Amino acid sequence: MDFAYHYSNEQETFRKEVRTWLAENVDPKMKTSPREEIEGEVWDWGYEFAKKLGAKGWLHPTYPKEYGGGGLTPELSAIIHEELDLAQVPVITGNTLDLPALSVWATEEQKQEFLKGRLTGELIAYQNFTEPGHGSDLASLETKAVRDGDDWLITGNKVYVSGSHGKGRPRTPDYLFTVAVTDPDAPRHRNLGYFLVPTNVEGVSLTPMNLVTGNGQNHVVMDNVRVGPDRLIGGEFQGWQVANSTLEHEHGGRGELPGKNRVMESFLNVTSDRGWAGTDHTANQAMEAYIVSEIGRLFELRNHAFYTVGQEMTFQGSQNSLWRKEKGLVQAAAMSDVMGPYSLLDDSAFAIEGGEELQQFQLNAIGRTHPGGTIEIQKVIMARRIGISRTTERAAPTPSTAGQTASTKK
Repeated sequence: MDFAYHYSNEQETFRKEVRTWLAENVDPKMKTSPREEIEGEVWDWGYEFAKKLGAKGWLHPTYPKEYGGGGLTPELSAIIHEELDLAQVPVITGNTLDLPALSVWATEEQKQEFLKGRLTGELIAYQNFTEPGHGSDLASLETKAVRDGDDWLITGNKVYVSGSHGKGRPRTPDYLFTVAVTDPDAPRHRNLGYFLVPTNVEGVSLTPMNLVTGNGQNHVVMDNVRVGPDRLIGGEFQGWQVANSTLEHEHGGRGELPGKNRVMESFLNVTSDRGWAGTDHTANQAMEAYIVSEIGRLFELRNHAFYTVGQEMTFQGSQNSLWRKEKGLVQAAAMSDVMGPYSLLDDSAFAIEGGEELQQFQLNAIGRTHPGGTIEIQKVIMARRIGISRTTERAAPTPSTAGQTASTKK
């Protein structure tokens, strides 16, 4: 059975348009490897290039035109991202997980200011959820938001805060999308607010974290940061619901078509070229890594089909996230077994072609099980969604299901 996604003739014509435009607008000197740390002149160019994409509606192609998106289908969006990946173009946007939450929960005024700024590339934002000592349990966070007139004063610590690129960012984000306790006496899940915390005000500091992965992560301290009421998304006690629209997207409930798996491609090419799959054990390890990757791709294709027709997902997003996290560990172990120390060499005389990608994959294997909730958290979410847990819950609304869930917005 053929599980590949086949584009139509019209979609392939669009691909040619995208490829031609990129050839005319991409400076070859600014191309980067998929895992290269982006800084300096390349970062500046990537930020300006993102705004060029935004002007065409190609930065976030599936979002509505009225807010700066392209109003395009997920298939055309996939083509754009495939061509950007092929061209190795740095596109600086920060972390985009706030977009579904803004689409569903923001007021019209907030959409005009923040959603439009994000979709056009003018605004950069970072996710600001994880706290020291609390891991994946978002509901147990300690960051406080205290009313001061119409404003809020936010105080707390966050860790592992980043956008979508590596270290050396010459510019701080315009805001941090942050969850904070608005009522310490209210029950869990009914005591949180979702705020867009500006970074150009007194009381905010971002300090780079020195991690083995080398990736740019920050420790954020907020000390009585004043945030206006226009930066509270949803109601003052609806932060849990709003945050879950962000997390549903992070889990895989947004329905994007799967992109090219460059790491797996590099691994299989190196294994074949060097004859490292010459024993039953190494051949089986390489095949297992490939199979789990393809199963993950099928989960993503299924979620894409659900999202395209506006069908509400229940456990599917977390199932995709669970598989992605578990398969990463399987693949990392397979690479280590098959390649030995070569899987961790990227800058020595003994490094192999593609070594940087494979080394980064190895270093990040365990860390990748945390974002959006650990493996155990994904299992709990799935159990609640299918009704076999002590409590039940519905999936958070996304742009695809917003019309069906509008009654949940207050």
